[in-house]
Amino acid sequence: MSIRPGIRVWSVVRGAALATTLLALKLDAQATGTRPPVRRPAAPAAARPVEPPPSPAIMGDDSLTMKFEVSGIPVILRQVTANNVVAANLYLMGGVRQLTPTTQGIELMLLEASERGTRKYPRDVLRTKMAQLGSAIGVSPGVDWTSVGLRATTTGLDSTWAIFADRIMAPRLDAADVDLLREQFVTAVGQRKDSPDALLDFLADSIAFAGHAYGLEPTGTEETLKQMSVADLRAYHTSQMVTSRMMLVVVGNVSRSKVERLVRETLGRLPRGTYAWSLPDPPMDLPAAYTVAQRQLPTNYLQGYFHGPKATSADYNALRLACAVLSGRLFGEVRQRRNLTYSVNAPFVERAFSLGGLYVTTTQPDEVLAIMQQQIRALQEGVITQDGLELLRQQFIVTYFLDNETNADQANMLARAELYQGDFRRASRFVQELRAVTPEDIQRAARTYMTRIRWAYVGDPKLVTPARLLRF
Repeated sequence: MSIRPGIRVWSVVRGAALATTLLALKLDAQATGTRPPVRRPAAPAAARPVEPPPSPAIMGDDSLTMKFEVSGIPVILRQVTANNVVAANLYLMGGVRQLTPTTQGIELMLLEASERGTRKYPRDVLRTKMAQLGSAIGVSPGVDWTSVGLRATTTGLDSTWAIFADRIMAPRLDAADVDLLREQFVTAVGQRKDSPDALLDFLADSIAFAGHAYGLEPTGTEETLKQMSVADLRAYHTSQMVTSRMMLVVVGNVSRSKVERLVRETLGRLPRGTYAWSLPDPPMDLPAAYTVAQRQLPTNYLQGYFHGPKATSADYNALRLACAVLSGRLFGEVRQRRNLTYSVNAPFVERAFSLGGLYVTTTQPDEVLAIMQQQIRALQEGVITQDGLELLRQQFIVTYFLDNETNADQANMLARAELYQGDFRRASRFVQELRAVTPEDIQRAARTYMTRIRWAYVGDPKLVTPARLLRF
């Protein structure tokens, strides 16, 4: 719980190979004087070997994936016969939009409390059976949805699903278990203040989305968690565990008929409800701003965010690549050439409304801020070469395949395509859409979105000039 959940950052440093690719990017003559160029590596790791070509479904032929409905629940099934592992992710749509300032963290606490026992499976029985099966069930809260994931073998799927479904449908919620869990949650959230990076993530996301639902904390705050009661959890379960909020994505060696049976006999019996999924309202167009948390630390932490386009926009992938280019250039200038940091990055964050950002940990924040501003300006004023873009694009495609190796990764990829872009098949078109981005698209994205940055700073306030933070 130390990192803001539900945020997927596309790291542009997969290792030395990708750093080399990024460093090869150059501007045309109209932006001479800038250096070519990745979130938070202390040193480049060894490059991962390129795997054999991924499955045809990822390459673009999605004939192995189907969508259907069971008892009102949309189901996406990708049949993978290469292994005997099944990943099933249940997405509770809405995320922080289902919360209020006083109920932050309630969905996560409810779902985690269900691990302490259900109507059919008391705590000790549940844990013993899960250990015997070698299966896993995990909860991942996010700003757009909460996912509850099941990982099992094909032979253990039925037994694991029975526990998984009962945790959703009938958590026991014993008062003593909830009291203990509440204490653990409050302690974990409080420890966020002790980790500079965790505090930075929390502050940066909060200031970037002031006044927007994304500004709420899905893991909760100390204040909201302390006030949460068993009655609150039961009321939330009654109102929110409805099939209209649910989407199931299954990837593995399992038949459609089995998936239909499992859903129909369990989750399909829950109330329908009236929820309807939609993309959230866009964030407000806020001016540049900053927030400071004073800490005496060996180094200082800076993270700024700017709002990007919604996931359905043609600019989504253009900004993704623009952040990759900026990351590489900052890596080359700030870390390699001037040795001002061990970690600098320009992350791209996937959400219904994307985020781009800047991150660094340094003893000289003012000097780094000046370099960041220079590199953003260079990206906005110049156009990268077509050859340089192709180098970056090819490495990005390799990274994409590596990031979607497992069944669970593929389930999340399909869910993002379905919920963000309205069609799970868009996941298989990622490569084509990435190849359609031009150098001019990247320049336009940099000009449009890399502005009005809202900063969080953790460290010594005397070492950063507020005016520099407000120049972006």
